[in-house]
Amino acid sequence: MMNPGKPAPESQPAASFSSLHGWLLVIWFMASFGVVFFAYDLQQIVAGWPVSYWFAAQGSVLVFIAVVAVFAWISNRKDGRAEAADLIDVFYTRRIHRRFLAYVVLFLVFLLMLALAEHFGLRKIWVGAIFLFSTVFLYALIGIYGRTSKASEYYVAGRRIPAVYNGMAVAADWMSAASFISMAGGLYLQGFSGSGSQPGGLVYVLGWTGGFCLVALLVAPHLRKMDLYTVPDFFGSRFGGHWPRVIAAWAAVLCSFTYVVAQIYGVGLITSRLTGVQFEIGILLGLGGVLVCSFLGGMRAVTWTQVTQYVVLILAFLIPVSWLAYKQLGNPLAPVAYGQQLPKIAELERRLMSSPAEIEVIHEYARRSADYARKLENVTESLDREKKKHRDEIQRLLRTHAEEADIVVARRALAALPRDEASARERWNRAMGDNLDRAKPLAGMPEHTRPFAGNPEGTPEEKKSYETSRRNFLALMFCLMIGTVGLPHLLTRFYTTRSVTETRNSVTWSLFFIALLYLSAPALAVLVKYEIMGHLVGQRFDELPVWIAQWARLDPSLISVSDVNGDHILQFAELRLGADIVMLATPEIGGLPYVVSGLVAAGGLAAALSTADGLLLTIGNALAHDLFYRGESDRSGAVRRVMLSKFALLLVALLAAYVAAQRPADILYLVSASFSLAGAAFVPVMILGIFWSGVTRPAAVAGMLSGLGLTLYYMLVNVPVVRSFLGLQGVGLWFDIEPVSAGVFGVAAGLFVTILVSVLTRSHNRAVC
Repeated sequence: MMNPGKPAPESQPAASFSSLHGWLLVIWFMASFGVVFFAYDLQQIVAGWPVSYWFAAQGSVLVFIAVVAVFAWISNRKDGRAEAADLIDVFYTRRIHRRFLAYVVLFLVFLLMLALAEHFGLRKIWVGAIFLFSTVFLYALIGIYGRTSKASEYYVAGRRIPAVYNGMAVAADWMSAASFISMAGGLYLQGFSGSGSQPGGLVYVLGWTGGFCLVALLVAPHLRKMDLYTVPDFFGSRFGGHWPRVIAAWAAVLCSFTYVVAQIYGVGLITSRLTGVQFEIGILLGLGGVLVCSFLGGMRAVTWTQVTQYVVLILAFLIPVSWLAYKQLGNPLAPVAYGQQLPKIAELERRLMSSPAEIEVIHEYARRSADYARKLENVTESLDREKKKHRDEIQRLLRTHAEEADIVVARRALAALPRDEASARERWNRAMGDNLDRAKPLAGMPEHTRPFAGNPEGTPEEKKSYETSRRNFLALMFCLMIGTVGLPHLLTRFYTTRSVTETRNSVTWSLFFIALLYLSAPALAVLVKYEIMGHLVGQRFDELPVWIAQWARLDPSLISVSDVNGDHILQFAELRLGADIVMLATPEIGGLPYVVSGLVAAGGLAAALSTADGLLLTIGNALAHDLFYRGESDRSGAVRRVMLSKFALLLVALLAAYVAAQRPADILYLVSASFSLAGAAFVPVMILGIFWSGVTRPAAVAGMLSGLGLTLYYMLVNVPVVRSFLGLQGVGLWFDIEPVSAGVFGVAAGLFVTILVSVLTRSHNRAVC
C-alpha cells in the first residue's frame, strides 16, 4: 500500500481524458444546464406533465444514473480488470448478504410489532421513545462491535467494502438532514425554482444528483488508485511540500464544520419531537449515538452504521409518500402517479389567488408592513410610544381589578418589547419584511410548476426578474454539483472499496440508492400541498388537527397559524410552514398512524446521524492525520495517530453541538453554503492536478487560497451585520448572484489562478534549468 505521507513527484503523469469522458459530459450538461436554461420554453403538457418540470424532477435524474452506469460498464471492460474476488472475499460478501437480509426482515417485524402495540393502546410518547432509543442503541452497538485502533480500518475500513454496501453507506452519508427533512419542504414552499431572486425547489434535486456524474467521471476512480486515507492526502501526495496539505486540511475542516452544524441541528429537532425533551437536551442525546460510532470504530463502524441507517431512512421516506399517493390517487407508486395532482394544484392556486378572504388577509399583511415602516421613520419616538401604551394598559387592568391572567399577559407583552433603539430597528425591519413578503398572492409562494420569477416577454422589470431568477438557479445548481465533487466526507467513502473497478460500481449504486429518495421528494411536496390546499385550508380554527398545536409548541418557526382577518376560518395565507416541518409532519397531515410518525422521525434522525458521523470523522482525521502528523506515519505509532483523531473528533463534536444550539440558520442554507466552500477550495486544483501534469505546487496553493478566499469574502461581505459594521451602502451582489452561490466566483477564480500560476512557475523553472 502506498504511504500517503510520501509525496509523488510534482511532474507525475496526468490521467487521460478520453472521448468517453467528453461525450458523457455533454449528455450530462444538456440534461442539466440545457434543460434548465430553456425551461420556460418547455412548458408544453405531455401526459399531464409540464415537460420542463418532469425533466427537472425526474428525467434528468434518470439520465444521470445512465451516464454513471454506462461509464462504469465501459471503463471496467476497457480496463480488463473486473477480476474475480478471491475465495475469502466471496465468503465475506455472502456473510454480509445474509446479515443484511436478516436485519431488514427483523426491522420490518419490529415495525409491525410496534404498530400492533399502538393499536392495542401503547401511548404515543412510548412509541416515539422506543423508536429513538432502539435505533440509537443499534447504531451504538455497531460502533462498539466495530471498534478499532488499526489505521487502515479506522481511516478506510480496511478497503474491503463491497460496492453495493458502500453505495448504501454513501447514500446514507449523502442524504443528510437537508435531504430528508428540508428538501421536500423546500419543494413545497419554492415549487420549481424558488421565489424572486432566491433559488430553490428542484435546484436541489438536480444539483445533488448531477454532481455524482462529475464524481464518477473525473475524481473517484483516480483518487482510489492512489491508496489514500484522506482528501488532503491527495494534495500532499500530488504536489508535495507542506502548504498544499495544510490548506486542504483547513478547508476540509471549514466546509465540514458548516455542514455538521446543520446535521446536529436536525438531530436536536427530531430527538426533542420524539421524546418531548428540550431542543438542547435532544442535541446531546443524539450526539451520543454519533460519537459512539465514529469515536470507537472510525470508518469501519461508520460504514456499517450507515448501511443500517439507509434502510431506516429510505423506509421512513417511502412509506408515508406511498401511503399519501395511494390515499389520493389509488396508486402507491408516488413518482409515477403524482403528475395527476399538478393540474389540480394549479387550479387550487388560481382559486386561492382570486379568493376574497385570501385578498383580505393579504391587505392586512400589507397594512402591518406599512405600520412597521412608519415606526422605523422615528424609532426612538415609536419605541417610547409603544412602552407607554403597554404601561397604560397594565394600569387600566389594575384599576379595574382585572383577572390576574390578563395582567400577566399584559406585563409579558411589555417585557417582550425591544430593549433599545438598535434592537427595535432590527426587529421591526425584520417584521416589516416578513409581512411584506406575505402580502402577496399565495403568501409569497410561487406557482408550483412555474419556472422562474418574472416574465421574459413582459415589462422591463419582469424581464429583469426572470433573468435574475434563472441566473441564480443555474448558479446554485453549479455550486451544488461542483461542491459534490469537493466534499471530503463523500470522497473518502470511495477509498473503502477493494479496487478502482469496485469504486466505479459503487458510485453507480450510490446514485441509484440516492435517486430512490430524490425522485420521491418532489412527489411528496405535491401530495402534501394538495392535502393542505384542498383539505386543511377552509377549516374552522377550533376544528384544526391537533398536530398543528403540538409542532407549534415545539418551535413556532416550524409552523404557526393566526386568524389574521378575524373570520375564524383558516386561509392559506394564515398558515406558516417552515421547510423543516413538511416531511416530519407528513404522517399526521395524511392521517397515518403515529407509528409512521415515529418511523419518519427515526428516519430523519438516521439521515442526520449518518452524515454527522462521516463529517466528524473527516474533521478529526484532517486535524490529526493531516495537520498534526502531516500524513507521516513514521513520526509516531499508528495507534497514537488514531487516538489523536478520536480526541479531535470529540472536541469538534462538542463545539458543533454548541453552535447548533444557537440555531444559526435553516438547514438548507447551511448545507448549501458548505457546497460553495468545498467546490471553490478543492475542485479546480484537484481536477487540474488529476488530468494535467503541468500544475505546480505554487499554483495549487494560490488556486486553493484564491478560490476559498473569494468565496468567503463574497459570503461575508453580503451579511447585513457585516455590511452595517463596515459602513457599506447599497447591495453588494455581483451580477445579482445570491451569497449562497458564492462558489461560482470562487471556482472561476481558483481555475484561472491555478492555470496562470502554473504557466508562470513552469516557465520560470525551465528558465532556471
